[in-house]
Order: sequence, then structure tokens, then C-alpha cells
Amino acid sequence: MANIQDFSSYNPTWCPGCGDWGIGVAIKQALIQLGLSPSSVVAVFGIGCSGNMNDFLNAYAIHSLHGRALPNAIGIKIANHKMPVIAIVGDGDCYGEGGNHLVHACRGNHDITVIVHDNGVYGLTTGQSAPTAQKGFKSKSTPTGILETPINPLALTITSGATFVAQSFAGDALHSIAMIKAGIEHKGFSVINILQPCVTFNKVNTYQYYLQRVYKLDSNYKKDDFKIAVQKSLEINEEKFPLGIIYQVEKPSYTDQLSQLKESTLVDKNRFTDFDKIEKLFI
Repeated sequence: MANIQDFSSYNPTWCPGCGDWGIGVAIKQALIQLGLSPSSVVAVFGIGCSGNMNDFLNAYAIHSLHGRALPNAIGIKIANHKMPVIAIVGDGDCYGEGGNHLVHACRGNHDITVIVHDNGVYGLTTGQSAPTAQKGFKSKSTPTGILETPINPLALTITSGATFVAQSFAGDALHSIAMIKAGIEHKGFSVINILQPCVTFNKVNTYQYYLQRVYKLDSNYKKDDFKIAVQKSLEINEEKFPLGIIYQVEKPSYTDQLSQLKESTLVDKNRFTDFDKIEKLFI
């Protein structure tokens, strides 16, 4: 069985106290507890402080272009649908640059797990406001306050077709581990939005801010009820942050519906190793 050192590479360079530390540990522990090894999982990273984890997580992994982690992850999943694929992204990377990809990945119910570091800023480029920043938030890019309404990631993904939507808090590693494990085990498109304080550039959404506003869903919560899930997701607009599985239903995933994958994975078909057949295509 793998251990934490198996998944560890270079020492992280995140700011002391950054929520990325808690998320990084949670991801590694979730993979270990699921019995996975560095060679049995694929991770695709976006650009940003979260994307720097590409250097700190030892696994089959690629650093994608900004906002393009999801199409890369989907392509990998289609090529080998039996392998777990996770996308590790930031809120600016996924909800901003990659917003269009996110919506259509939800629609397709692609069997990948998306772990979002939601800190309200573009931390790597020194704190410009991200799509989840509250209206009026002041930053280098919005010195007089942001004008736009913030993205509600829970409502967006639930109404776009995601079949697993959860939320956690970087200050609660055990809860984050549980949510990541549940997301990876779910068959379909999984999103775990992790509220992650940026201690350097976001002085509003601090650990203290979230500790006063987060709460865990109780055991009686009906996570398979679409209307209840949407209502619960809208609490974010009131600065209340439910933690847990907000929505989960079982539906056929994208790869489940591809007839080409019924017998084997694409990587096992060896279609491009028969050079005699390939030469005939050019005759």
C-alpha cells in the first residue's frame, strides 16, 4: 500500500498558512485511503498556486494551459476510462478562464473528479480578483471594488448537469479527505469546491471568516433532491457555506455510453501499432 512519501515530490513553496497546504495533504491522504498508487491515477493541473502542486504530487500528471485542465482530463479519461482521473484547479482557472469547459463537462457527466481551490483571488499573479470574489472586493485589478456578481460554483455545476457536487474547507483536512474520496468513488462528473483562504492577498475570506460561516450538513439531508440542492447552494449568496455533499445522483457517465469502450479501453486496442494497416490509408 502506498504511503504519503510515495505521493510526495519536491517540498511545496506555498506561503506559510496558505490553504493549499491542507488541500495538498487531503488529496494525498484520500488517494492513499482509496488504495491508489502514483502509477494508478492521473492528475491534471491548471495554472495558479494550486497548479504548482504538479511539482509536489508524485503521480502521472500534466500541467495544462490556463483554464484547460478539464478538456485534458476528459481526453485522458476517454483514452483509458478505467483509470481514475482528477483535475486540480483554482477558482480563477476553472470558473474564469475555464468556465465554458466546466459547463460542458457537467453536461457530459464525464467521469472525472475536479478539486477546486476557491480563494477568491488569482494568488500566483499577486491577488487579482477571481470569479468567486464578492461584489465590491478590492484588489490590484479592482482597486475601487469589483463590479460583477460572483460566480456561485455550487449552483452553476448542479444546474449544468454535474452528478456530484460537494463543498469543504481547507481548515478541516479530515472533512476534505472524506469529500475527495467520495468524489473519486462517484461514477460521473464530480466537483469538490474547497474554500481556501489566501493569507497573502485576500484579507476578507480568512480562516476566521469561514469558521464563523461554515456548517456541516446533517445526516438527514437529502442529497439526491435537485430542488433542495439548488436551494442549499444559494446560501452562499447569503455568506453561509454548507459543507458536505450538496448533490449526488446516479446517471450514466459519458464513457459508459460510448459503444467503442464496451469491450476494452482505447489504449488497449493498439489501433496505431499495426503499421501495415496504417500504410494502406495513404495508398
